[in-house]
Amino acid sequence: MLVLSAGTSDVPVALEAQLTARHLGREASLLADVGVAGLHRLLAQVDRLREASAIVVAAGMDGALPGVVAGLVSAPVIAVPTSVGYGAAFAGLAPLLTMLNACAPGVAVVNIDNGYGAGHLAAQISADRTPVATPGNR
Repeated sequence: MLVLSAGTSDVPVALEAQLTARHLGREASLLADVGVAGLHRLLAQVDRLREASAIVVAAGMDGALPGVVAGLVSAPVIAVPTSVGYGAAFAGLAPLLTMLNACAPGVAVVNIDNGYGAGHLAAQISADRTPVATPGNR
């Protein structure tokens, strides 16, 4: 799985998600500062993004990154609004609303600054699951 931070100020929340997933036994890599303000940094990582089983995206300010990422990949994207930003970011409310209204499919949203919840959900999604034998699939 992969954890992204839009900017360097989102890194603490992204690290919380990464450490949570690792604690739950998942491999989790961090890509920092790949937000839409420098879209070329994200696009340089598209191959890595497409290999991930789940992607956590921590973003403040306008909260646009999870929707952009979800438009590029088929894996589930867990969006984490962060309380960083200034002006009309309203301590994370603006990115939260953007993420909840994302038009790209496959975006789940956790609460503001909830890196733990995002990492836990991504770890559950990324878990290797053995199919249960039922009469129809033996």
